Amino acid sequence: MTSSCSIPGLNVPRSRFPQPQQDLPTEEGEQRVVLAGGCFWCVEAVILAMDGVTRVESGYAGGASETANYEAVCTGTTGHAEVIDVHYDPAKVSFGELLRVFFSVAHDPTQLNRQGNDRGTQYRSAVFYETAEQKQVVESYIRQLDEAGVYSDPIVTTLEPLDAFYPAEAHHQNFAARNPYQPYIMAVAAPKMEKLIDGFSDRLKPEYTDSNDNLA
Repeated sequence: MTSSCSIPGLNVPRSRFPQPQQDLPTEEGEQRVVLAGGCFWCVEAVILAMDGVTRVESGYAGGASETANYEAVCTGTTGHAEVIDVHYDPAKVSFGELLRVFFSVAHDPTQLNRQGNDRGTQYRSAVFYETAEQKQVVESYIRQLDEAGVYSDPIVTTLEPLDAFYPAEAHHQNFAARNPYQPYIMAVAAPKMEKLIDGFSDRLKPEYTDSNDNLA
């Protein structure tokens, strides 16, 4: 991972990112979605801050188990993407609300097979869906954002069936919170967290609004 990356929609106000017109119905019990948006350190930091998100695990999806490790995935030849496995309480945060933050803060969905200086298919923008309903909601929201002209370029996020999720190595988990002064985190994750706090403070866990420097 390189030391710089674009900050998606930096000058686009929250109001430009509408609530999804379609959403999943509220169900009892924990729900799950697997998201890919470049470096998993940074996407994890953003999504973990949302109220109702109960657990986030960094890992790999889209390739075989034999090559689901950081060294192999970094070659860009395994088919995997760096992903986060998000578990959430739909009574507190909906699938659509997670998508809204994912598309507006966590990454730039108009960059094909890259995020800023991080290049390769492992950094692609993708939603790995488990159900047809998830796929339908994501497709609807992408159309909604494109039709609204939120971004000047079309959204290139792929929708891929989740065949398997492979957890990343232990030192990648909760990386931003454990390494707040690591150069990549300071350059990429910290500005995204500032944007998240500025634009979505009402959707965050209370501890994340106490300080704009808080990544934990």
